Amino acid sequence: MQGTIPGNPPVEFDDVDSNAVFLKDVKVEFDGFKALDITRFGVHFNELRVVIGPNGAGKTTLCDVISGKSRSKSGRIFFHRTETTHLADAAIARLGVGRKFQTPTVFDSLTVYENMELALPGRRAVFPNLFGKERSEQRDKIIAILRRVHLIDALNTQARYLSHGQRQWLEISMLIVAEPKLLLVDEPAAGLTDHETGMTADLLLELRGTHTIIVIEHDMDFVRRLGGKVTVLNEGKVLAEGSIDEVSADPQVIEAYLGR
Repeated sequence: MQGTIPGNPPVEFDDVDSNAVFLKDVKVEFDGFKALDITRFGVHFNELRVVIGPNGAGKTTLCDVISGKSRSKSGRIFFHRTETTHLADAAIARLGVGRKFQTPTVFDSLTVYENMELALPGRRAVFPNLFGKERSEQRDKIIAILRRVHLIDALNTQARYLSHGQRQWLEISMLIVAEPKLLLVDEPAAGLTDHETGMTADLLLELRGTHTIIVIEHDMDFVRRLGGKVTVLNEGKVLAEGSIDEVSADPQVIEAYLGR
């Protein structure tokens, strides 16, 4: 598709059409501090993209602006060919953007299964949660996801008794059962054992190809295991993009982040 999409700044149809997520000239400021200054950032449909960078590089702000939690001062943001620049976060979520924060946000007093029930599409409203009953196919889906993340034996366990790794998997599972098109996953390997880290990487790799996934991460071994394209942010800007080997060898990245 040729031409441009009207607006300020102009955006090429090809950029919007070929990317599940596309940002053009997006700037975010907090009290005069420029937290994000993205000239161009795109993630293809069903791609697993990893975003790395030092503390304060703008990684979380990038997720915030895609999900609508933070507002851009200028520029344009597109999700699945729809401009979301000025949409509320709830409206963006309804389009299919799901978010997993660094600290797992599960309900401690509910069982693993009850947490999954709550995350079912359409179950966030009060009345469906009070009176709704999951259909057999929804139950089957919950069971299948929990089996995949090795939580099936903890089905009736309250979330408060789960390990940190299990809580991470539960929140990712809640994200999956909600059926988003995009998963924004913030530091999924933080605080995990080596075994748990490997299992988390395997889970994300399984989801690649059926979901668009943006992972924020610091653990370079974890990033290498995920493979695929890496975007390096520094001071709110895209510093480099490429494979983990390519960005690891970039002198600018070495100086700004890797320190190797």
